[in-house]
Amino acid sequence: MLCKRNTCLRTLKPMFTAPLHRSPLRCIQPRLCSKFANAAVTSKEKNKSVGKHKSQISSGPSFQDFIKGVAASRTRAADGELSEKHDYLSEDLLMGNSRKVYFETYGCQMNVNDTEIAWSILQKKGYQRTVHLNEADVVLLVTCSIREKAEQTIWNRLQQLTAMKRKRLKTHTPMKIGILGCMAERLKMELLEQEKLVDVLAGPDAYRDLPRLLTVADGGQQASNVLLSLEETYADVMPVHHAPQGCSAFVSIMRGCDNMCSYCIVPFTRGRERSRPVRSILEEVRMLSDQGVKEVTLLGQNVNSYRDTSEEQFCGSDVTKLSRGFKTIYQSKRGGLRFSDLLDRVSRVDPDIRIRFTSPHPKDFPDEVLHLIAERDNICKQIHLPAQSGSSRVLKAMRRGYTREAYLDLVKNIKQIIPDVSLSSDFISGFCGETEDDHQQTLSLIREVGYNVGFLFAYSMRKSSCITVLTYFHLFNCSFHFYSGK
Repeated sequence: MLCKRNTCLRTLKPMFTAPLHRSPLRCIQPRLCSKFANAAVTSKEKNKSVGKHKSQISSGPSFQDFIKGVAASRTRAADGELSEKHDYLSEDLLMGNSRKVYFETYGCQMNVNDTEIAWSILQKKGYQRTVHLNEADVVLLVTCSIREKAEQTIWNRLQQLTAMKRKRLKTHTPMKIGILGCMAERLKMELLEQEKLVDVLAGPDAYRDLPRLLTVADGGQQASNVLLSLEETYADVMPVHHAPQGCSAFVSIMRGCDNMCSYCIVPFTRGRERSRPVRSILEEVRMLSDQGVKEVTLLGQNVNSYRDTSEEQFCGSDVTKLSRGFKTIYQSKRGGLRFSDLLDRVSRVDPDIRIRFTSPHPKDFPDEVLHLIAERDNICKQIHLPAQSGSSRVLKAMRRGYTREAYLDLVKNIKQIIPDVSLSSDFISGFCGETEDDHQQTLSLIREVGYNVGFLFAYSMRKSSCITVLTYFHLFNCSFHFYSGK
């Protein structure tokens, strides 16, 4: 390359030396004088124009006017609740003005609770809720991303809604379509750029931003906020509960998960684990009691790892207790009000309200939790105990933090402390590297424990997630069937 470069330079050298001859310079000089004369006239016009622009700029907005509202700041409203403040949007623009919102909820109980939170935020901005799709100005799908079939259901639904939206453009107010929850978090690029089927995307930690996102979408642009938070629990947002006949309700007590099981996408779509302050939870349970609700289910991705450190007196140095023989992949946590403390306080709010909780992890059942369940009449004697596999080798590959033997010891301990307990579980069949012997060990575990209810998952490979099928079944006389397919 060096030789070629030198050759080029030698070739170009005569071209650079040509202007040094006298005759070209004599020809150029008169033209240069003429050019300078014209430039003097042009300079006067430019100065006049610049002066005019400076006058206009001095009376117009400054640079600070453009940047002061870029970062949304949280302010505390008169009613004590946190709100997102966007200085570049007036409050009038953020109002719903009685526009009708239609919700469709897919997936787990956490999504049901997320729907109630999102609706609570929009209701305060003047939106109305409708149960009739043909009346909706805004359609929001609260989505699940835990399995491929759940996502495919949403893709199919988006095609239907988009066709409906195109028809309404001619005769009605344009309909806006939004995706909320886990699928928005996992497939944000595909939803916004490749398919262009949605107007609004909001991740699980961005529901406070929904009024702004919908305002931006009204201007004809796609709007997205899928930032995950290390502290968002919606503690100050009182969900608008829509329980059937008002007899039961879900209460979210924590969000996210730190377990990082090798098959699970939750830590990536829901973020890190953080717990809602106990005072906020008790306030919601009291409100539900006053409304006549008879059953409350405490919700969380890992509900029994609850740990409230919101107040200084809670922040001790005691290490979190685990079930015997269990461990975590993360460093042991210290201090905070634990799940047993919360369960104790919630059960005392109203002795006539039944208390349930889901979904727990087997590692977080120390004896104090089990004794509390046994002692309190209003805490249901039903425990969901996800095993996932009966093979210690597969459990290690799943990064579950326990062996088959430790799990069976926990089951034995639970049955000794709570003799009339009802157990349910989750299982995955066909995990990576699983053999027929591993599968048979799972079957033998099911028979040995004698579950009342089970949830079976057929494993299949796919991008960023692994579980594809969930089959709900009742277990009668230890007769079990594993289903496969998509």
